[in-house]
Amino acid sequence: MSMGTALRMIFLVVFIGWLMVWVLLPTTIYTQAWTPKLNCKLNSTYFGEQGTNLLLFSFPMMFIAALGCVYLHVQQESKKINSKSVVKSHRLAFSKRPLLVMAPLGIVTATELAFSAMFIALLIWSLFNYINYYTFDHPFVHKAGEKLWQTRFRSVSFILGYVGNICWAFLFFPVSRGSSILPLAGLTSESSIKYHIWLGHLSTVLFAAHTIGFIIYWSTTHQMAEMLEWRKDWVPNVAGEIAFVFAMGMWVTSFPRVRRKMFEVFFYTHHLYGFYIFFYVLHVGAAYFCMILPGIYLFFIDRFLRFLQSRRRARLVSARILPCDTVELNFSKSPGLIYNPTSILFLNVPSISKLQWHPFTITSNCNMEPDKLSIVIKRDGSWSQKLYQELSSSVDYLNVSVEGPYGPTSSHFLRHESLVMVSGGSGITPFISIIREIIFGSQSEELDVPPVLLICAFKNLADLTMLNLLLPISDTHTQISKMQLQIEAYVTRENEQTFTDSEKHLQTIWFKSDPFDSPISAALGPNNWLWLGAIISSSFVMFLLILGIFTRYYIFPIEQETYEPYHFTLRALWDIFLVCTCFFIASSAIFLWCKKQNAKEYERILNLKAPTPPTSPWSQFYVADRELESLPHESLVQATKVHFGAKPDLKEILPRCEGSDIGVLVCGPRTMRHEVAKICSSGLADNLHFESISFNW
Repeated sequence: MSMGTALRMIFLVVFIGWLMVWVLLPTTIYTQAWTPKLNCKLNSTYFGEQGTNLLLFSFPMMFIAALGCVYLHVQQESKKINSKSVVKSHRLAFSKRPLLVMAPLGIVTATELAFSAMFIALLIWSLFNYINYYTFDHPFVHKAGEKLWQTRFRSVSFILGYVGNICWAFLFFPVSRGSSILPLAGLTSESSIKYHIWLGHLSTVLFAAHTIGFIIYWSTTHQMAEMLEWRKDWVPNVAGEIAFVFAMGMWVTSFPRVRRKMFEVFFYTHHLYGFYIFFYVLHVGAAYFCMILPGIYLFFIDRFLRFLQSRRRARLVSARILPCDTVELNFSKSPGLIYNPTSILFLNVPSISKLQWHPFTITSNCNMEPDKLSIVIKRDGSWSQKLYQELSSSVDYLNVSVEGPYGPTSSHFLRHESLVMVSGGSGITPFISIIREIIFGSQSEELDVPPVLLICAFKNLADLTMLNLLLPISDTHTQISKMQLQIEAYVTRENEQTFTDSEKHLQTIWFKSDPFDSPISAALGPNNWLWLGAIISSSFVMFLLILGIFTRYYIFPIEQETYEPYHFTLRALWDIFLVCTCFFIASSAIFLWCKKQNAKEYERILNLKAPTPPTSPWSQFYVADRELESLPHESLVQATKVHFGAKPDLKEILPRCEGSDIGVLVCGPRTMRHEVAKICSSGLADNLHFESISFNW
């Protein structure tokens, strides 16, 4: 058994054990048999009532996250050594086949449907057992003057909050971009955003029912003063109500209709999550905070590292403005930065907005272009419109910051015998990096790369110039000729006409260098996964040590002296403070150490002079005719067939594709993605294996 297999088995056993604790939590076995024994052994003077939850709920996922970093590092290093080997595997073909294609869930695979069903079953199981336990077996205390239905209504409202807490245990894992847990499940932050959306809707509905239920209970029992109660020894109601207000603001603005039409409203409102988490923790208390701690803990480590990385100013070398209102930005990159095709980079331009960050697909390939990283931006929306105008105004320097790259940990698409890529408009950008990866792989005689059929739909003739980006400027004719590439391009809104020399309008801008700029690199350097594991493990151990000492020598003596439990809210505040302090210290120290270690590499790259434009040095724009002539256009033209005035008939094209294992990748409008998913899941073509690439939240 290899080390990788052994680690995967450990992860699986620990994760299943963690899930089983959640399954047993609402049962009488846990409440009456386990709890007294665990509390006796774990809820010591060092951790108080948090001991049991720290061991059963926090430790397993923190262990997986830390050890997962080691596993991913070993996996990454082995790929560097065996870079020419590709594993052909069809074991997961069925699990990735779409089973549901419907709004509002979108495209749901067999695996997603199975896990969603199990999660819903867990919520129903918990709800049933809690209601049975707290309403009938051990009912809430019947207060004087209170009717029986009111007591039971209060218990059900209370239980809905318990069940919502389960959703929070999973809510933050999908939005940790640099997570070590998502790659273990073959996920990326972009592909798992929908899980965060599902969990967000579900938890908000449960918490809304919990809050409204208590308001109704207080109004029917004439206890509305309870809404303003902030008790010292129990749950502060005001904190929960404040958290609910923040939740409602985030929830209402997150619906697709609001998010798409007023993105900035959604974007800024969603940043209230910090206040939401703060008051939520004050409401549930320190013990319950430890039940949902791993997701929040790992998210804030990731968020703080992103903040540290974004403080650097990225070295922007050049920009190419295409006739189709598209911009290609080229950054200087550290050679040690490794990323896979379809990775994304988050970009911030302070001159446009200091707060807005936008994700863009990386089109460059780190094997073919070890010192350069490129992204493509389509002028679509107010932010990209302002960027396009700024680049078109003879600017010679642009201050930009980046976060990332983030993406898959493997080039999984190479496992197929052949590939069919379907794109609409700017959806072609993820396929640019894939095609460049295949071009690079085709240079090796040992690597069997799949042939590619690219079906791309554009609105206008000028959009065809995006095909120029399939190859880097430095490419040669022999490189593209070794790859089996066929392009079917559709221009939907124009009829066939004489091609004009639109390429003469393509402009390239060279930017001045600045000593404060630095090449793009991983937040923690080449050994990013190892350092992340060090941050997770060291900060969590530090938190446990400080919490134990603080509880034993500060909180415990106060409780012994006053004969009362320590202040409910203050204990939660101390937990929040200790968590933030520990990951802040560990992350800052390791980040600064990595920055110091990589200083020499930064210095070497920053000293490199930018290429000189082939025209007058006073001209910032130039017509890149010579540059374009150096591209292997002949090979692309020979491989390309253009269709005018029609959309691709995918129902006819895809089933006719020959081969036993065809990977179908699609990126574009929702209708296109859904159409391709339905074709692949229809059963008419069992050789089609669907993989969606979507960046539309």
